[in-house]
Amino acid sequence: MQKAEKQTPSLEDEEQEKQTAEKAQYDLALVEAALYVAGHPLDINELCSVLNTRSKNKARKLAKALIHEYASRNTALEILELKDERYVLQLKADFTPRVKKLVNRPLLSIGPLKTLSYIAFRQPVSQKRVIDVRGHHAYGHIKLLKDMGLIASERSGRSSLLKTTEYFADYFALSHDAAAMKRELKHVFEEVGKQENLETQNG
Repeated sequence: MQKAEKQTPSLEDEEQEKQTAEKAQYDLALVEAALYVAGHPLDINELCSVLNTRSKNKARKLAKALIHEYASRNTALEILELKDERYVLQLKADFTPRVKKLVNRPLLSIGPLKTLSYIAFRQPVSQKRVIDVRGHHAYGHIKLLKDMGLIASERSGRSSLLKTTEYFADYFALSHDAAAMKRELKHVFEEVGKQENLETQNG
């Protein structure tokens, strides 16, 4: 009986495999770059856009592969999958207290921050109520907060109801549950108040 000849891959096949592997590695790096530059969670559609593909399955597989890769690196960074197929590259919680003092660029000045805190505590709250409490300068705050994606509005009769977004919760590492978020926010803004008082005394 004649032995079957062992087929060796042709140069064309080897080149094709090499190009496929390089493309996969490039796409993985592209997802990593997108998450790094964004600085906030990206959903599956945004990843598809970055990858220039309509295949959500492809984007999903790449994101999950990156999650496992980061988990094996044992570094200060991690990639997490959030609700509704959103992915975020962030600093591990263990490292945050040690390095947060190096972050000297505040997201918001104190005026918009106070307006945001009021909306977060009272949400859903009418825009009219916010203006009554915070003053007419709050119109500018509300526009800024909407532009930043931190709050959203929906029509309710003649007024608009304001509430925080999922991006707001993700950005500030807060719970998506309204009651739990309000408890967390109370602590956050108490700390902000203490810091302001300390700076006033020292200044």
